Amino acid sequence: MSFVEGASYIRPMDISYIINHLGEERENYFGAVAPPIIQTSNFAFKDVASLRQAFTDEKNTSVYSRGTNPTVDMLCKKIAALAGADDALVFASGTAALAAAIMANVKAGSHVVCVNNPYSWTSNLLQKFLPKFGVEHTMIDGTDAQNYAKAAKCNTSLFILESPNSLSFQLQDIKAIVAIAKERGIATMIDNTYCTSLGQRCIEMGIDIEVHSASKYYSGHSDVVAGFVISSKQIIERMFHAELMNVGAIISPQNAWLLLRGLRTLPMRLDRIKKTTEEVVAFMKAHPLVEKVTYPFDESFPQHALAKEQMLWCGGLFNILLKAKDVDTVERFCDSLKHFLMAVSWGGHESLVIPACSFYSKDYTGERVHPYNLIRFYIGLEDADFLTADLKQALAKIE
Repeated sequence: MSFVEGASYIRPMDISYIINHLGEERENYFGAVAPPIIQTSNFAFKDVASLRQAFTDEKNTSVYSRGTNPTVDMLCKKIAALAGADDALVFASGTAALAAAIMANVKAGSHVVCVNNPYSWTSNLLQKFLPKFGVEHTMIDGTDAQNYAKAAKCNTSLFILESPNSLSFQLQDIKAIVAIAKERGIATMIDNTYCTSLGQRCIEMGIDIEVHSASKYYSGHSDVVAGFVISSKQIIERMFHAELMNVGAIISPQNAWLLLRGLRTLPMRLDRIKKTTEEVVAFMKAHPLVEKVTYPFDESFPQHALAKEQMLWCGGLFNILLKAKDVDTVERFCDSLKHFLMAVSWGGHESLVIPACSFYSKDYTGERVHPYNLIRFYIGLEDADFLTADLKQALAKIE
């Protein structure tokens, strides 16, 4: 049974309709089966009255592609529907989406509570950029929902979640944190890139704003940089006229089209990645040179019960602690891999590896956020046997 078939929130037929038909209006585009790329910066109107009317509703009228473009609009409709939300905005990167969502919910004198060690650019925005404008923040251990309540102040305007984290995979109890936030009138935002909206139903659990790096699973081909903000009609309308239109961090029609293409195969790719990852995780757990495997759906994961409760799907990311006495051993193992590309990001067709020791100089002896022998893997669309054979030969090089 696939994860979409096992979920009660949305029927497979609904998903098929959303990704293949919703918003496409083929009768307006010569009956084209593939979505059109509306490659234009500007749109013309037949008379002054039409132009005047367009100015009154630029969110829903194509006036200038810095705001609305038909290709981008198709994508927004599909992304919102897949998440069970009213509306969505598409940005030029996940970082732009995160920044816009945060800035839309703060002002001078605001306070933000954020989970520890989030995506690096979320941390950078909170610690280096927003303080210049009088916005404070507190970083907390998000594994205990009550830490959000304890850190909240009278001027707290936003709780930021990232569940699971993309390196440690720590979770936050989404429903519990939402309840705390609603009681205090605080907005909630989650980075749901790890799971996608199909794998974790954040909007339905009460989250106000859901954010994604669309460069990952939604694209699926490692050829697009983009980000999504998904929320209520009211919040999206406000962000459209403020953060999107003023900052101008828009996606191009070509990249929107590539994301529409990626959506066509999203459920199938997620199912394939899930099955292959489980096989590779089982192989690594059984190998004597692997000290530990961290994967949210594995029974040894400290928050396994919470993962199974709020996640419908566990992605292609997992960590290992390699039994390595030094950094040289870790490097020798990683450098010996032939079919795992050494690269950041995830979500494409190709399997990837990134060792935590690469975050520091080779002779670094100070405190580390992650141990030197931690290695993150992403499993793509290759056969499990193909990948485990590569891992086996690389592990043999450090025996």
